[in-house]
Amino acid sequence: MARIDTTDLSFDEFDEIVNPRPEENDFDRVVEAAISRRGFLGGVLAFGGFTALGSTLVPTGVQAATNRFAFDQIPMSVADEVIVPAGYKYDILMRWGDPMWSDAPEFDDATRGTAASQERSFGDNTDGMDVFSHDGKTLLVVNNEYTNRDIISVSAVDRRIVDEGDIAKGMMAHGISVVEIENVDGAWKMVKDSPYNRRITPQSEMELTGPAAGHDLMKTAADPTGKKSLGTWNNCGNGVTPWGTYLACEENFNGYFSSSEEVQDQKEVSISPELRRYGINDEDWGYNWAVIDERFDVNKHPNEPNRAGYVVEIDPTDPTSTPKKRTALGRFKHENAESVVNNDGRVVVYMGDDERGEFVYRYVSNGVYAPGAPTDELLNDGILYVATFADDGTGKWVALTPETTGMDQAEIHIHTRQAASAVGATTMDRPEWISANPTAPEIYCCLTNNKNRGVKPNAGGDDTSVNGPNPRAENNYGQIVRWRPDGGDHTAPGFAWDLYVLAGNPTVHSDAYAGSPNVNADNMFNSPDGLAFDSHGLVWIQTDGNYKNEGDFAGHGNNQMLAGDPVTGEIRRFMVGPNECEITGLTWSPDRRTMFVGIQHPGERGNSHWPGGGTSVPRSAIIAVTREDGGRVG
Repeated sequence: MARIDTTDLSFDEFDEIVNPRPEENDFDRVVEAAISRRGFLGGVLAFGGFTALGSTLVPTGVQAATNRFAFDQIPMSVADEVIVPAGYKYDILMRWGDPMWSDAPEFDDATRGTAASQERSFGDNTDGMDVFSHDGKTLLVVNNEYTNRDIISVSAVDRRIVDEGDIAKGMMAHGISVVEIENVDGAWKMVKDSPYNRRITPQSEMELTGPAAGHDLMKTAADPTGKKSLGTWNNCGNGVTPWGTYLACEENFNGYFSSSEEVQDQKEVSISPELRRYGINDEDWGYNWAVIDERFDVNKHPNEPNRAGYVVEIDPTDPTSTPKKRTALGRFKHENAESVVNNDGRVVVYMGDDERGEFVYRYVSNGVYAPGAPTDELLNDGILYVATFADDGTGKWVALTPETTGMDQAEIHIHTRQAASAVGATTMDRPEWISANPTAPEIYCCLTNNKNRGVKPNAGGDDTSVNGPNPRAENNYGQIVRWRPDGGDHTAPGFAWDLYVLAGNPTVHSDAYAGSPNVNADNMFNSPDGLAFDSHGLVWIQTDGNYKNEGDFAGHGNNQMLAGDPVTGEIRRFMVGPNECEITGLTWSPDRRTMFVGIQHPGERGNSHWPGGGTSVPRSAIIAVTREDGGRVG
């Protein structure tokens, strides 16, 4: 197989090249129905006294009388800097490569460090994160999703790391960073050498728990029990449990596995269809981890990929604790994990599988949460469901059980995508972050984009024709779907759904691709990705989309963060990031006077020097956003 040039390829694009889908659907229907902007919006469901998508801004009651935005909208930007509204400011809290202990050297622009220095420093490409208060301390836990190969390695060839030292350094930049932070004279900073500081890397010991633990498909030569694994990587979004632990979510884990050179010609038989459904191939994404760690060679260790793709529970208050992979929550490309305590005490976790045409899931614990009571089994013992959305604005949760799928229980949690396909789940436009509204029993989910909608099936051959929550073919803009569980019961079998927003470009299009009426020339965006509610019930939307600022994306500028009001449907732009970055990860200080935001992969194509400026190496970072008057920002 010829070596693939990974230059400028996303994970999704790389997966499609190595595991191509059929160019045409073999479905009886390939939807060609024109969806007019007016016609689509006329048929959507209305929630709570206002029309969905903000098409008629007539909310009722007290909320209608108050403008809940504490800022004036900012314009789009193509500058290589972070832009925030008047009356706000930001500071850099920490950057990739900043030492977390005194025995680690400061970041070196020339070498970008070593594996040893990186293991003692803040990881790369920040993503999901959250703040925890413990014994008077403030702890920030951050996912370090991946690395930009040609930035972390000065010797990379076509964005492929070839030097073994750089391969190891890149590996150590992945994982999780747990950092104590403190506010000194109004400015937040890292507490170097804190006993709570911790790096969790692809070499850290993990415990496998739940239905899949110990199954034959989980056993390897290094772990014949199938209950212990090493490491976590490519963690995207996150979650927090009611009992105060952190949930890291393994997403594009497949891009790190490859097979030995001598068996590349046998790839069709050496890699199983089950692994191929998850994007495992004979070539990785350019990290070359198999060169220094044999377990990433799927020819030699075909079960190793089955031990990745889970939600990982971490106790940030105990640096000696072993992280636990919760297989009961399923195995797929997890975006985040949004936990809700139902009225009856059961724990519900909502999750999305971030790949074109994959699914939305819900986990419901069998046990109930009670403060102070044991919690370990709450994420081990429960039922996993997948969503079906009907075009009439209703939906159902289908339990993934041996009876519904024809698979045994452990296999359901190892081959979760196949289980969801077996029950006819609704294919979605890349389900990303999911967030629960704290002021109403409703759930929001970013569907970031799907150029294959109505064009070709997903990796499992499932129908991706246009459907209710995914109403546009070749969808390059994305949308946000929301649902309310029947009776406000998060364990109920049914729900009602509508679309909060269709992203688009009304300066280019006059049909559904213009977006919903709450999108206009001043606030337009594409590819909603990150999503979080503040304590007031505003929903914050972060983008990871096309920043070329031309053609269909003219006027969109750099990636951005916006705030939306679920009551009125109004959306305002709050922040714009530097060149070629993604805005991702959002949390608040305990007093809600600081908003922590992640700036990921600035300069991913070589056109940024943020945050250092000049000719410095671009570095992902966490910024602390505050109001100049000291007021609350969330």
